[in-house]
Amino acid sequence: MAGTVSQAAFCLAYGWLARRRPWPPAPAIAAGCAAFAVATIALAPVALPTAAVGAVVVVALAAAIRLMPADGGRSEATTPLPAWDLPARMVAATALVLILTGGAGALGPRLTGLLAPFPLYAAILAVFAHALDGAAAAARVLRGLLLGLFSFAAFFLVLASTLRVAGIGIAFAAATAVALALQAGSLWVLRRHDGRPPR
Repeated sequence: MAGTVSQAAFCLAYGWLARRRPWPPAPAIAAGCAAFAVATIALAPVALPTAAVGAVVVVALAAAIRLMPADGGRSEATTPLPAWDLPARMVAATALVLILTGGAGALGPRLTGLLAPFPLYAAILAVFAHALDGAAAAARVLRGLLLGLFSFAAFFLVLASTLRVAGIGIAFAAATAVALALQAGSLWVLRRHDGRPPR
C-alpha cells in the first residue's frame, strides 16, 4: 500500500516536467523515476499500522490529483494509432518486466519488493500518449492512474484487515468487491471530468 505514495510521486514529477519540456519524454521519465526512488527510500524504514498507512495513501493520492497540472480538458480529436503502436507497447512492457524479474536474484527480495510498485505500464502508456497527443494527454493518463490507485490501495487495505480473521476466500472476495466498487466510482469521476455522461 505504501508504494502507492511512490507512484503518486512519479505521476506528479512526470506530469509537471512533461508540461515544461514537451518532447522528448526522457527528462520527464527520469524525473518520475527519481521521484519514485526518493519516495520509496523515504518510506522504506517507516512502519505504521495498516489503518494509518491507508490514511496516508488516501491523503497522498488526493493531494497528487489536486497538484497534477491541468490538462486543458479532454480533446476528442486524438491521433489515430499507428500499426506499430500496440506491438511496441507490448514489447516495451514485457522487456521491462523481464529485466526486473531476471534481476530479482541479484537485487534481493527487499529491493525487488520496493521496486515492484513501479508504475511500469502506466509509464509506458503515458509515454505513448505523450508521443502521439502531447503532454496534456500524458497528464490525463496519469490522472486516471491516480484515481485508479484508490481501488488498488483499498484492495490491500481490506485484504490486510480481514485475512487473518476471515480467511483467504472471504478476505480476497471482500477486497475484490471493494476494489471494483471504487474502480467504478473512479470511472464515473473521469467521465464527469471529461464532460461525458456516466453510463
